[in-house]
Amino acid sequence: MKKHLLSTSAIALGVAAAAPAAAQEWDVSFGGFMSQHVAYADLSGSALAAGGDYDGVDLHSSSEIIFTPSITLDNGLTFGVNVQLETEQNATGEIDESYMSISSDTLGQILIGSENSAGYKSMVGAPGVTSMFINSPSISTFIPFSLAYPGGFRQAGLSSFTEVAGNNDVQRLTYFTPSFNGLTVGVSYAPTGSVNVGNSFGVDKNAVLSDIFDIGVNYSQTFGTTSVTLAARYGTGDSQFAAGSDPETWGVGFQIGFADFTFGGSYTENDNGAPGGVSGNVAAVQPTPGNVGVAGTTVDYGSDSSGYSIGMTYDIAGPWAVEALAYFGEVEQGANDAEYEAYRIGASRDLGPGVDWDIYVVQLDADSGGATPTDVSGTVIGTGINLSF
Repeated sequence: MKKHLLSTSAIALGVAAAAPAAAQEWDVSFGGFMSQHVAYADLSGSALAAGGDYDGVDLHSSSEIIFTPSITLDNGLTFGVNVQLETEQNATGEIDESYMSISSDTLGQILIGSENSAGYKSMVGAPGVTSMFINSPSISTFIPFSLAYPGGFRQAGLSSFTEVAGNNDVQRLTYFTPSFNGLTVGVSYAPTGSVNVGNSFGVDKNAVLSDIFDIGVNYSQTFGTTSVTLAARYGTGDSQFAAGSDPETWGVGFQIGFADFTFGGSYTENDNGAPGGVSGNVAAVQPTPGNVGVAGTTVDYGSDSSGYSIGMTYDIAGPWAVEALAYFGEVEQGANDAEYEAYRIGASRDLGPGVDWDIYVVQLDADSGGATPTDVSGTVIGTGINLSF
């Protein structure tokens, strides 16, 4: 299928798949992507600020420069580095993921450093051809749905690609087996759910999310003109909550391709362990160097959530490919759950090596649930240029 922009995870996995450098010589290389969007939004809802003006044209940018030096030794082992530099200014820092890889055909692949879990990297969901994602926070740049919906970052209420209590890109150790007739298994361990800098401090594992284990299974095979990809993941960690259960996440996903069609979907859940569920933004509650290890520290992992995706793409003869997909999420909010549903139709045209043009329409509805619900609804018509190199 013609495709556009390499995702961060796909680029990360490419370190092991890249052509090996000459023996005993470093291949100092880099790549990356840039996506620039212009879109018109038409919004409504009780969660929007009274008197505010959210309609009209807005811009969105997503880009990274990814450094991937590697060396293949005479014994066949390839050692690599993957450092992903965010090119947009943000409050959380300029480096996204940063890790070492050790790999060979017989060993498989070992990843050490700040990276997503094996479960996250093994998952698949509804296919798409454009880059304005509705199963992630990306679309919030045009529709501020978080005003009504506490979906949580890397949580099932908003994405097929989940982490235990949202512990995204923390320091962890991961191993992927070699492919056995298309079957790959990965396992991960992270000492804590705190951010990269926090792990350089002495961390009290009784005060924060700790001992996080993830497993992912991915099977990908082609039978004649039909391709099949199946995925499943499970993860859990030790919680500091005195009551309730340890946080868990699990999910399953698939994609089936035949002729020029690809059909796929996913279902995921996050059980965040707090007794009765605790609402909050998971991305905002990661421990910081100033409070890691403080006795009695409370970490709000967010409410339990679930979600599923479904979609189809068609590769038209020539430079165009089209899509239709949706994501449906739910977050526990007492008697009435918060709900999220988003639909996207779009098309992508291949303009040349590493260059494509997207056009898309997104319809999104978010409702907070509860006794006094608030809501946000919006329609976005947009276009984007994606560069990958």
